[in-house]
Amino acid sequence: MTANARTAMADLLFLAQRLPYPPTKGEKIRAFHDLKYLAQWYDIHLGCLVDDPEDMAYVDTLRPMCRDIHVARVDRRIGRVTCLRGLLTGDALSVTYFRNRGLADWVRTVTETIRPAVTFVYSSNMAPYILDLPVTGTRVVDLVDVDSEKWRVFAETTTGPMRFVYRREWQKIVALERRIAHECDFSTFVSNAEAAVFAGQNPDCAARIRGVSNGVDHRYFDPALDHPAVYDTSQPNYVFTGTMDYAPNADAVIWFATEILPLIRRYEPAAQFHIVGSSPSPEVLKLTRLPGVFVTGRVTDVRPYIAHATASVAPMRIARGIQNKVLEAMAMAKPVVLTPGALEGIEADPYTETILADTATSFAAACCRMAATTDGIAIGRAARRRIVRDYDWAATLSRFDDILRPQSAPSLTETAFFSTESYRP
Repeated sequence: MTANARTAMADLLFLAQRLPYPPTKGEKIRAFHDLKYLAQWYDIHLGCLVDDPEDMAYVDTLRPMCRDIHVARVDRRIGRVTCLRGLLTGDALSVTYFRNRGLADWVRTVTETIRPAVTFVYSSNMAPYILDLPVTGTRVVDLVDVDSEKWRVFAETTTGPMRFVYRREWQKIVALERRIAHECDFSTFVSNAEAAVFAGQNPDCAARIRGVSNGVDHRYFDPALDHPAVYDTSQPNYVFTGTMDYAPNADAVIWFATEILPLIRRYEPAAQFHIVGSSPSPEVLKLTRLPGVFVTGRVTDVRPYIAHATASVAPMRIARGIQNKVLEAMAMAKPVVLTPGALEGIEADPYTETILADTATSFAAACCRMAATTDGIAIGRAARRRIVRDYDWAATLSRFDDILRPQSAPSLTETAFFSTESYRP
C-alpha cells in the first residue's frame, strides 16, 4: 500500500485485553485476524494489556499493521489481588483485572484528539474504557461469547464461597453486556448461536447483534506438511490442545484423564493422553500421576502433537462459542471426538465430519473405535474439506463487511493476506 493511500485511511481505535499476537491461543487468534481484517482500510491505533512478559517480544511484529500501539503491562500475580477492589467499587472482578489508568488516559486522548471513525473493542472486559467517553463514529464490540453465561454455569456448578463470587460476577457481567448492547452500534459474537442467546436477552437490540464465525488458517494447519513425531506413535494417542489455566479446559482434561481414559485403557492398555498448552494449573499438573497422562506445558508448535494423534479430543462440559482446537484438528484432517458443547457453533456433521459423544462411556467407545478401525481417516478427510470450504478467515470475516468496510474501499481480502504463516513465531 502506498504512503499516499495510507494517509487517506480513516482512523480506528482497536482495544484488546491482551496483545493480539502470537496467534496461538483462542482469544489472540480471533483478535489477530480482526486486526488484520481492519488494517486493510484503517489506520489502527492499538491499545492493549500484557500480563505475560513473553508477549513483549512480539509488539514490534504488529507495528507494520498499526499507526501506533500503546501497551500497558500488568503483573499477573498482583492483578489477581488488586482486582478484588472491584468488591468495593461494585465492578466485575474480571473487568477490574484489566483496568489500567495509563491505558485509560491513552484511550481518552485518542478519542478526543483523533476522533476515530470506528472504535472496535475486543471482549466485554475492555468496553468500560470507552462507554463513558464521547461517541465518535461507529462503535463495535466483539464480545466473542456471552461471557455472563459462563459465569452463570460456574455459579450453578460450584460449591463453597466461590459460588457467591461467581454469582456476583455473573450479575455484574450481565449488566455490562446489557449496557454494551444498548450503547454501542453493534455487538458481535463468534457464532450465530451465541448471537441468538444474546439477542434473546436483549430483544430490543436484536437488529444490531450478529454472529461472525472464527476461521482457521488451513494452510498452516495442513496435513500435507511433515512434522516429526513427538511421542511414541506405535500406541493410541489422544490429544487435547488449549490454554491450561482456563477453567473449562482444565475441567475437560480432568474429566477425560480420570473417567474416560481408564475406560479406554481397558481395551487399549497402552493408550496415552497428551495435554498440550501453556500455563497448566496445579490440578492439571497432578494428572501426570495417572498412567498414560502427559502434560507438556507451552510448546512452540502444536501441529506435531495433532498430526500424529489417533484422535483429537474436546471433552468440554463447560463451553461457549467456537472451539479453535476443534477447527485446527479438523483442518489437519484428524478425527475429533467431542461433546455437544464443543461442537456448538461449528457447522459440521456430528457423525461423518466429527464424532459426537456426550457421556464418558460413549466418549471412550468413540476413542477406541478410532484406534481399532480406519474410520478416522474418512472422518478426518471430510473434516478437512469442511474447513477449507467454510472456515477460511477471508470468508468468515467478510460478515463484518457491511458494518466495517468503508463503502468506497476495494476488497483486499486476498488469500495471502489472511495467511498467518509469515507471522507465526
